[in-house]
Amino acid sequence: MPAETSLSYDEVRKLASSKDLKVRKDLAARSDLPPEVLYFLAEDEDPAVRQVVAANAAAPHQTHSVLVNDGDENVRTGLAEKLARLAPDLSVDERDKLRISTHETLNMLAQDELTKVRLILSETLKDVANAPPDVIKRLAMDQALEVAGPVLEFSPVLTDEDLISFIETGTAEGALSAISKRQDVGEGVSDAIIDCNDEQAIAVLLGNDTAQIREQTLDDLIDRADSVELWHAPLVSRPKLSSSAATRLAQFVADNLLDTLSGRDDLDADTLAVVKSMVHHRIDKESDANKGKGDGADYLKHDPPTELAERLMLAGKLDSKVISKALQSNDNGFVFAALSVRTTMPLKVVREIFMSHSAKGLVALAWKAGLTPKLAAQIQQRMGGISPSEILMGTQEGEFPLSDDEMNWQVKFFYDRANKYGG
Repeated sequence: MPAETSLSYDEVRKLASSKDLKVRKDLAARSDLPPEVLYFLAEDEDPAVRQVVAANAAAPHQTHSVLVNDGDENVRTGLAEKLARLAPDLSVDERDKLRISTHETLNMLAQDELTKVRLILSETLKDVANAPPDVIKRLAMDQALEVAGPVLEFSPVLTDEDLISFIETGTAEGALSAISKRQDVGEGVSDAIIDCNDEQAIAVLLGNDTAQIREQTLDDLIDRADSVELWHAPLVSRPKLSSSAATRLAQFVADNLLDTLSGRDDLDADTLAVVKSMVHHRIDKESDANKGKGDGADYLKHDPPTELAERLMLAGKLDSKVISKALQSNDNGFVFAALSVRTTMPLKVVREIFMSHSAKGLVALAWKAGLTPKLAAQIQQRMGGISPSEILMGTQEGEFPLSDDEMNWQVKFFYDRANKYGG
């Protein structure tokens, strides 16, 4: 039935009661019917007619409350598609019955038992700036990722406070990765994602160049990254990577990523030189390992990489984190060189301390190097050959187990001993 043909009220009433399904469907598609006729057709016995009414933009808001509970999923799906399209055009400041009814219906559809209905709302409203916030938030908390994901990733309606709340409350499995993909993720949201310890989501976040991540947070991730290969590639490619971060990454990422790291054009000349030195050191270390020259206790029998340690020191990058990472990686030769460089003590004196297996001497060495009591204990355990029962631990207050005078005495003692016996 052509829509442009005018119908009298009596003709409309007659057609609405027709036994012919096609006649009723054609009538339900018109935009010029009296509201009560479309309301009447919204209760038609045939779902095909109700589907047409659900999709008709001219259907009065009274039909929404009827169709939203329709037993036919295609009717509810059609209603969801229509209202999701229309909702953004309804002014937020309007407080008329149409806006209220539409939003109430959208809220009901956002709770529909059929995932397809909720998915339609999510996909249609995901990037709409003035979509109803309550509907968007309900969709964001949906336990089906295909529903929650689109709005969590794209919706401009959601604030950082909303996102942090969702993260803390708990979202659908995989939803953290959707949030991690958002444009311009804020530092607070990044912190909340990282606090969840979801390795996949953190990898996605690191790979998002627009995500804002605090430098300290990034440093903490690098501390953990050695055992999480999934993070290596995005870390190496992070924009504005600090020189300290680049140096530490050079200690453990795969060879192909070392090429990427060495090829960055945003690192200053000193950092780039240090990174390349770290790369060469790793190559030499791996070559020695292949030749059967283990690093374990053999580090005292070979020349340590003093030049690398000096280069790092000159660049201000021979810090406790670099030394700790080397210690964890059994790069004992580098730790040996680092202790000598940081303390300005001759290699023969440092070697004498290690060869004596003196817990007090090693504590004094770590103290002289400006390291922590915790790191001093690790050096005793990993490199000094000190039995667990004899390791000198720091105090509960985080202080060294020896006084400054005692540690100075130990340093002088080993100086004298090394000079006396020639190291």
